[in-house]
Amino acid sequence: MTEERALPAVWRPRTTRAVAYTTAGVVVAGLIALAVVVAPQFKMFDRVLIVVFGLVVAWVLHMLARCRVAADEAGLTVVNAFRTRRLAWPEVLGVSMTEGDPWPTLDLADGTSIGAMGINGAEKALAARQLTELKALLRARSETPDPT
Repeated sequence: MTEERALPAVWRPRTTRAVAYTTAGVVVAGLIALAVVVAPQFKMFDRVLIVVFGLVVAWVLHMLARCRVAADEAGLTVVNAFRTRRLAWPEVLGVSMTEGDPWPTLDLADGTSIGAMGINGAEKALAARQLTELKALLRARSETPDPT
């Protein structure tokens, strides 16, 4: 039997964050360097656009790195790349993640489902542990009867 994780709890991918922020830094630094050493026929406006492009790429990578699933006494907060959703415990009926899925899916009481990008399937051992903890919290806090 798995113990329920103490609240508040936050699950987020480790590798995704490291790769995203490292890549963002390299892209921004590289494009700044390119803007400085680029051929003289490029005007200042062109150079600024090169840097702005790097900053946009870094922003998109940040949005991917910020993904997480947070649990507290009232429910779950699912922060995906471009949307944050607050769910009360009774709204979440279950969570599933099969082999090869990029992240778990939360089944909701209104018949819809959402992905929880904060648990990354590529990090197999970490994802399995995080999924087990989330399932234990759902069993303990959900109003849905346990099917066992």
